Amino acid sequence: MQNSFFQHLLDANQIRRRLLEIDSGFIGFYSIGLYPLSLAYNCVMQTKSLKLLLATRPNRELFGALSDSDLARMSPNHIETIESLAFHTKNSSSLPNTLTYLIEKCELVVLSANSNHIEKDLVEAKEIRKKLGRENVVLACLAGSFCHDDNSHDSYILCEKEPNIAFFSGFHRHGALCNPLDSFTANFTHPDALSALLGAKMLDKLSPNIQVSSGIHNLEGQYIKAVKNMSSIFAGFAYSYHSDKPALLTTLLTLLLDQCLDQAASVSMLRSDRKKIYSEQPFPLTELGYGVQKIEASLVKDGDYELVRDHTFSQLTAMVADVKGSLMLPINGKPTRNFQAGQVLAKFVADNKRCPLDIDEFTNECIDAGLTSGGLEGLKSLRFWPDISKKYQIPLHDCSMINLLYITIYGKNQIKQNTYNVLTDSRELTNFCQESVRPTHSRIYSEALDNLDKSESMDLLIGAVQSINSLQFTERKDPYLSTNNISSPVFPAYIKAMSYIENIFQESI
Repeated sequence: MQNSFFQHLLDANQIRRRLLEIDSGFIGFYSIGLYPLSLAYNCVMQTKSLKLLLATRPNRELFGALSDSDLARMSPNHIETIESLAFHTKNSSSLPNTLTYLIEKCELVVLSANSNHIEKDLVEAKEIRKKLGRENVVLACLAGSFCHDDNSHDSYILCEKEPNIAFFSGFHRHGALCNPLDSFTANFTHPDALSALLGAKMLDKLSPNIQVSSGIHNLEGQYIKAVKNMSSIFAGFAYSYHSDKPALLTTLLTLLLDQCLDQAASVSMLRSDRKKIYSEQPFPLTELGYGVQKIEASLVKDGDYELVRDHTFSQLTAMVADVKGSLMLPINGKPTRNFQAGQVLAKFVADNKRCPLDIDEFTNECIDAGLTSGGLEGLKSLRFWPDISKKYQIPLHDCSMINLLYITIYGKNQIKQNTYNVLTDSRELTNFCQESVRPTHSRIYSEALDNLDKSESMDLLIGAVQSINSLQFTERKDPYLSTNNISSPVFPAYIKAMSYIENIFQESI
């Protein structure tokens, strides 16, 4: 998909006119959920002259994502202004805006639907854009979960399937955006640096309390949003169940943040346009706000350095802040909906002394607590997690906390009691945090040191010493020593959980 403000423009006068069009152009949001509504409210609260248009999905209410209590806190005048952004006048009649109307009137259109609708919306938007001859209108999305093709059984990130689509995301709490003194930071990312810069400038002008920075890492941004929604569930559980253990809570939150970023850094290495996004830009990335042009990590494999991660995106402050904010319990107002789902999980586990039997039981608990299943993007992503971790080759030690959450909901019944023990026992959970972040082969040597009375442990360590002294290094392929008798009662719950995870995610190691 071509998706540029300047497609097929080479003449200097045409480009000059186009720049002026973009500078004065409107932004449209199609499919109005909690995010665009909150943003729109902040804009009308802060600015009189708006370059913003809204369009609901067919047969949807403009304020349908807000509760009655949310609406009661809002100014009637601001609500009226938001309504005016969603309608236009034609032949003296007031008509609701449509996707066609947004593409006709706007220079940037954000398709705001979640993963249930985003791909269908994108196909429709491209067709409308072509029909209207408005192919220089840039399309963006903000979907925060993985997509899935039921026919091919393939799970994926939309920005990988459509590498030129823009991605807009930032951390917000819809209650906080009603606060005239609070601010909202976000990223507008597009693989072309100039399109990213222009789109961010347009969004940044919507309100003085909305700061939008630009970046090229749309794929990484969308992956982070999906994986932080899952992590937010774990954070909500931890805050509620282990609130009396501040040291453990700090460990959990740090680990969740680090693993989100490390996973995205691994995903970044696999993007098909990775070389292009760094080498074929009109200006250096430092002009967009990146501290340096590129941050890469490598490991020694078979005596050679091999690039394994690209952390360049981590220089985008708003992207990292999005993860941190989603893992935090706010001082006032409600946490994110996925965080609230984690709180529901904590209450369920405390009340029932077990993990949920399956996703249906847990979803029903969330609905009973006042959460809508459509808003729980983290649960939707968790469903496809094994496919995603395999597809993007995420090492187990970079996603151990999400793996633990996965078996909490989707694990087989015979492992659920053991998983419950890990989740609820602070020592088991601490040990899981410490041991699961080690690469599998690292744990082999650690366990060998704890079992020097076993001949296989001694042989392993003797071989390591010999390889050091002879300067002949080989990579060990030994299985984890405990897994042969992992069901034995002598093994602690966290070891059993790690072994179970390694078995079901074996193809992702």
